[in-house]
Amino acid sequence: MTNEQRQYVRFAFYKVDPAWRRLSPTARDSAREELAEAIDSWSDRILLRTYSTIGTRADCDFLVWQVSTNLDDFQSLASDIASSELGAFLDTPYAYLSMTKHSTYVAQHVHPAQEGTRLVIAPGGSKYLFVYPFVKTRAWYALPFEERQRMMALHIATGHKYTSVKINTTYSFGLDDQEFVLAFETDAPADFLDLVQELRETEASSYTLRDTPIFTCALSPMREILESLKRETRARSLA
Repeated sequence: MTNEQRQYVRFAFYKVDPAWRRLSPTARDSAREELAEAIDSWSDRILLRTYSTIGTRADCDFLVWQVSTNLDDFQSLASDIASSELGAFLDTPYAYLSMTKHSTYVAQHVHPAQEGTRLVIAPGGSKYLFVYPFVKTRAWYALPFEERQRMMALHIATGHKYTSVKINTTYSFGLDDQEFVLAFETDAPADFLDLVQELRETEASSYTLRDTPIFTCALSPMREILESLKRETRARSLA
């Protein structure tokens, strides 16, 4: 238990129905602007970042990363999106709910890119965000804490080698289907790839039950994301 205020975190991935692209240019412009304004209005109330997954995932087009101390904010924001003109053409194929929490295995974790003690999400300015849900095996939790601590110390030390990658670990126990949601920020996707490959070789990794799906997201304002869909529509119409 802690008296410190923790944050709720939501990663909501949206897919635009192709039927929206067949609307008139005027209708599409109106819907795009309404949705962008709705999301902009929320960015003044909660921590909110938007990312494009166009070209990196086939099953979603953008991510709305939301952080708030009030869980009800997520319901209100989701309602505003759903009730917009464009909302009628949006599906949510993936959504993950989590909270901030002090790391169980990190007592003094002062590495600047991988802070494990903070309860506040503080996104950097990196272009790319890699997001995935994470579940450990039940056998992991049956191990003595000291054994888990030993393995995690080696796991964390591996992460420290990749200073260009910043990790945001949030916890979902009892809130959602996964146990953790991991979000890595970096400007160097190759560094993240190498990090994940090296982490596969750690002892702690053998206790991973699930760490998919994995999303490669590019930081982008909502208007630019929707404009990308507009350019995509124009390109197909000229083909």
